[in-house]
Amino acid sequence: MTRSIDRRRLLTSAALGAAGVVAGSAFGSFSPEEAFAAEPTPAIDAGMPDPNFAEGLIRSIDDDVISALGSDGTLWRIRVTSGTSVWKLTPTTFDKVSVGDGMYARGAILDDGTIAADSVWANIVNLKAHVVSISDNKLHLDHNDERVIGHVVPGTTAAVYNGTPAVSDVSMVRIDSHVQVLGAWLPGTNEVEISTVYAAA
Repeated sequence: MTRSIDRRRLLTSAALGAAGVVAGSAFGSFSPEEAFAAEPTPAIDAGMPDPNFAEGLIRSIDDDVISALGSDGTLWRIRVTSGTSVWKLTPTTFDKVSVGDGMYARGAILDDGTIAADSVWANIVNLKAHVVSISDNKLHLDHNDERVIGHVVPGTTAAVYNGTPAVSDVSMVRIDSHVQVLGAWLPGTNEVEISTVYAAA
């Protein structure tokens, strides 16, 4: 029987990892892969939050402003503009972002405390996991003793084997192997739609 997952805790820990909120300054790139690979801005002291980065669960959306409750209790207001890049498994538009989504945003803080977002990522996760089993278009994963179902999305999911260029064929992912999965949570579940899976061939 699958255990319930504290999605807010897992989403935050999986996406940001041990680097904590300071890693939010790395999210200047729109691509999730590049965002996770980037280095934090040196001007921010280690262990200190980046004031131009926000994370949390979306509580409301009012026109072009997102209100989100951060994992540390901070209430964030994020303003989305015509220049804001939005990601939710794939590059998308702001109308696809919903109340209940987990959100990361990067931008510039305004005088009223609102962040004018350059980029918004909805439900983004970065999981290191063990492949327990494989079924039709699903990878059954163990992440820190939590069971996660990874959905292969035809036409979207890519696989990277041993650092080679990404391909759409995920058939070389093996049971009992260790993988890294970039993707988007399905809110309220222990399921992830896979953007990219990194594996050994």
